[in-house]
Amino acid sequence: MELLTWSGAMGGFLNPILLVAVVAFALAFAANFVLTLAGIQPGEMQINPDHTLTLQRTPSDYALMAMKYAVLLAVACCCAYVIGGLVMPSADARGIIGGMASRLLPVWIGLVVVFAVSITFKRRLGLYGKLFDSPIGMVGFALVMFWVFAALFADMVATHGAIDVFSQMRNEVPGSPVPVAREDAYPYYLLGGDNLGRDVFSRMIYGARDVLQITPVATLFAFMVGVTLGLPAGYFGGKLDTSITFIANLALAFPVILLFFLLVTPEIVAAGIPQYMSLVLFIFPIVFFVVLFNSRFHTQPMKRNLFVAITLVVGGISYLSLISDASNQDLPLIFRLWPEALDLFDVPGNILIVFVSVVFVNSPTVFRIVRGIVLDIKTRDYVAAGQTRGEGPWYIMLWEILPNARGPLIVDFCLRIGYTTILLGTLGFFGLGVSPESPDWGSTINEGRRLLTIYPHPAIPPALALMSLVLGLNLLADGLREESLKD
Repeated sequence: MELLTWSGAMGGFLNPILLVAVVAFALAFAANFVLTLAGIQPGEMQINPDHTLTLQRTPSDYALMAMKYAVLLAVACCCAYVIGGLVMPSADARGIIGGMASRLLPVWIGLVVVFAVSITFKRRLGLYGKLFDSPIGMVGFALVMFWVFAALFADMVATHGAIDVFSQMRNEVPGSPVPVAREDAYPYYLLGGDNLGRDVFSRMIYGARDVLQITPVATLFAFMVGVTLGLPAGYFGGKLDTSITFIANLALAFPVILLFFLLVTPEIVAAGIPQYMSLVLFIFPIVFFVVLFNSRFHTQPMKRNLFVAITLVVGGISYLSLISDASNQDLPLIFRLWPEALDLFDVPGNILIVFVSVVFVNSPTVFRIVRGIVLDIKTRDYVAAGQTRGEGPWYIMLWEILPNARGPLIVDFCLRIGYTTILLGTLGFFGLGVSPESPDWGSTINEGRRLLTIYPHPAIPPALALMSLVLGLNLLADGLREESLKD
């Protein structure tokens, strides 16, 4: 079998069109840059004597228009590559781009279904529905959901296993055929092989699963800690505010990378410091929900007791399962007291270190944001009205202040997932993340950069994947911010 080309049978027609679009965009961009330096601005609307509007176009308008249509033409070409990959009958005809597009069919179906349903019912979906009125928000949401579906359907999308090794495929270029592939295996390495002979495309897809299993949950736990501490600090003030703010400032002053280096040293791990940190940090979700239900249903004892009991039982078992590992004799005794029969799940030590570190790093920043919002909102009239009605302070914090702070917090949550994704990639790059054989993007980039000048293809796909996910999260946050300001 021969090497696959990037565009396959569609290249003869689409490649020249894409080249024209790229050249046109570059020329229009250069022209607009020169016109801006010359002081020529886009035209403005003029009001005519008969009260009609006329746009007085300038050369800058035509340059911007050329850039717009060049981008649309390039997007149309990319869509044609994807569609061609779905309809072409053979791997040679599909090429590398078409081959990846065909493997990503479950992702395309998921995106189409989500967008169709969301746009149809967007007026009933609150802030999420308003997101589809923002082009920037929709682009960001599409990028994020692309990787979410890629992670969900990774077993269907990936062409090979994340750690499957073909020694003959070491550092092979994209589109290389597998010489001794099984009958049921995909016959090509679409994005080439890495230095051990593993499929770069498959590791990129499985890497999305590793990243999205850690970052949203770690960010959510950080928000639980930050919200639980930020609400009373901002509302009550005084010595409580001063004490918690001082501790938060101490944590923020600690260098992040140095923290991770400390947490993974054998002496720190042997002393159980990450486990002791998890003992403290993982209790905050339980505290948050117990206080939430108790404040909401304090006048309905039966309902309050039911919700609090469910929270304590479910949360308690989950908490003890998270922090305990009876089979690990190296842990301190306190983490081996929970019976192994009741231990629902165990978190591997390296993932626990990453998880705890991310929560510890992000919590002080979330705390400061929540505290600042509470200091502003607690002076509003509806808070004073709640106090006049005799509502308790925790009810006012959780059911009056927190819902009215949801806009900035949702935006910050999206941005913080992006920051955490970058942080996880940085840890993997420095060898401080999950296990070395893990396909997470940071570790993959770190492995590929050693031979970057000779074989760039193993490092570029995970780097682009990391960039696109973070870009999507930032665009999604911008769209949510734009729509939340309209409320």
